[in-house]
Amino acid sequence: MPKYKIIYDKPTCIGAASCVAVAPKFWELVGDKAELIGSTYNEQTKKYELIIETAEDLQLNQDAEQVCPVAAIKVEKIED
Repeated sequence: MPKYKIIYDKPTCIGAASCVAVAPKFWELVGDKAELIGSTYNEQTKKYELIIETAEDLQLNQDAEQVCPVAAIKVEKIED
C-alpha cells in the first residue's frame, strides 16, 4: 500500500471534535483544539504531520478530513 501523510493545520481548528468522533485512534480534544496523536510539528510548513501506512488508518483519516468543518485536516499520498 502507498504511504500517506496527515497534515493538520492546528490554528485553523475550531474544536468541533468531528475528527475525534470518527477517528479517536488518531485524534483527541485537548482544551479547545484537536490534537493529532503521535504527530510531529513541521517548522517549514507550520503544520503537524503523521505518516500512515494501512488502509484502515487511511480510511479513518479520510473520514476525519471530510467531517472537519474548517478543512484543517488534509490527507496526501506521499509514495507508492
